[in-house]
Amino acid sequence: MTVPRRTPAPPRERILAAAMDMIAECGLEKLTMAGLGREVGMSSGHLLYYFRSKDELLLRTLEWSEGRLGVERGRLLARAGTARERLDAYVDLYVPDGHRDPHWTLWLEVWNRSQNADDDARERQAAIEGVWHRDLVALVAEGVSRGEFRPVDPDRFATRLRALLDGFSIHVAVGLRGTDRAQVLGHVREFLDDSLLADV
Repeated sequence: MTVPRRTPAPPRERILAAAMDMIAECGLEKLTMAGLGREVGMSSGHLLYYFRSKDELLLRTLEWSEGRLGVERGRLLARAGTARERLDAYVDLYVPDGHRDPHWTLWLEVWNRSQNADDDARERQAAIEGVWHRDLVALVAEGVSRGEFRPVDPDRFATRLRALLDGFSIHVAVGLRGTDRAQVLGHVREFLDDSLLADV
């Protein structure tokens, strides 16, 4: 009797990349465990074995996507140039590409589901937020120390700037009229000019 060969499960990164591709192409509402399973050649039950729930799949996908963005952010922040030039690059990376940007679509869903999330999931979300915050604090502190920026408290300024970026980014991601990406970047750069470059 011939024993059928078991098909090995695809690498986890391939599953997460496939989930992100489905969100980009079809929207989050079309991402189901069954549909993702068909895409990667696995049953929905097998996916649930790896991820336990759709909430966990979404959070893992977000962590994977954030890891890729983190590499890009690190490259941008390490390049030569003024602190202001690198701050503009940080903002450019932060703000969604446009309506239904897949990364921001995923973020919004994970935020929404976090109301009922357990402590572990909340800590993992906080860790994602934390690296963006720490990088921004370090960049603002560098600009202040070099005399490029007026003397602000880097942590307080970063907290306020990220709140501004989050608000604008939500408007872009959901397609609110009057807040497209170009307009948002203009508002943020004007805010940075007024709050960081005045009196330098």
